[in-house]
Amino acid sequence: MGTIEEHADLAPDSDEASEMSDGELQEAFAKGLLKPGMNVLVEKTKKFTNNAEGLRQSLAELRRDLPWVERLDLTNLPAEDPLAKVEGQEKKESNKEINADDDFEREMFFYRQAQATVLQALPLLHKHGISTKRPDDYFAEMAKSDQQMQKIRKKLIEKQTIIERSEKAKQLREQRKFGKKVQIEVMQKRQKEKKAMLSSVKKYQKGMTDKLEFLEGDKKAGKDSQGPKKEMNKKGPNSKRKFKDQKFGFGGKKSGTKWNTKDSFNDVSGFRAKVANAKGPRGGKKGKGFKQNKRPGKSVRRKMKNKS
Repeated sequence: MGTIEEHADLAPDSDEASEMSDGELQEAFAKGLLKPGMNVLVEKTKKFTNNAEGLRQSLAELRRDLPWVERLDLTNLPAEDPLAKVEGQEKKESNKEINADDDFEREMFFYRQAQATVLQALPLLHKHGISTKRPDDYFAEMAKSDQQMQKIRKKLIEKQTIIERSEKAKQLREQRKFGKKVQIEVMQKRQKEKKAMLSSVKKYQKGMTDKLEFLEGDKKAGKDSQGPKKEMNKKGPNSKRKFKDQKFGFGGKKSGTKWNTKDSFNDVSGFRAKVANAKGPRGGKKGKGFKQNKRPGKSVRRKMKNKS
């Protein structure tokens, strides 16, 4: 084959121009030697060759009489369908009776055919001394190295950590939202109580009421929580008395001689009806014929004193 310059002047239909390689054509195109009309696509008729001898040779190679261990081929029908056997359906022995459009029926046919192949192949493998189970000390090299597996494990741990942090942040946001809501409710409740107390104080100052229940607001609020302490607090002094005792002092304990007790109240041994009803000499009322004792005068008292 000549150079590109030699082929550039060739006619488009010449055999030499058609025999140029792709590299030569690309080189000629880069140099601008190719012109329109120089290369014409010519359609060649396809020649069909009936090489019977070659086909027979290939068939003979495929039909080598090798032992089954070298071929490991099996052709069998699918295993019996237990469900169809229980329901009394007829056995389908060929794939011609299978509906190809039914996905479930088609896949079940493949499954039962593979099952029948396994049942037939296992005895043959055992017969030829081929093991079908892995030994206990079987060692297989991993498809991925330990370094790659460590990277994957690290990536999974990081992903799990990110998920846990996200869940924790979500829970904290929910708790803050709930805490803020509770705080707002508490503030509103306190403002409401403060407003009610101020209103009660104004009413008391204006003389519209004589009750001081607003001073016992804390006690009323804690009635339910105190339980048994309610009766104990009821016996003691009220908040007004405590406030005055704290401000002015308690004043000391009195003698208590004029105070009645339970025993003195129930004791009626010294009771005198005449004295109580003022009918006797000690009564305040004067009866008929009663003469009042008069006190002596001052001069008389002096004489009596001098005599003594």
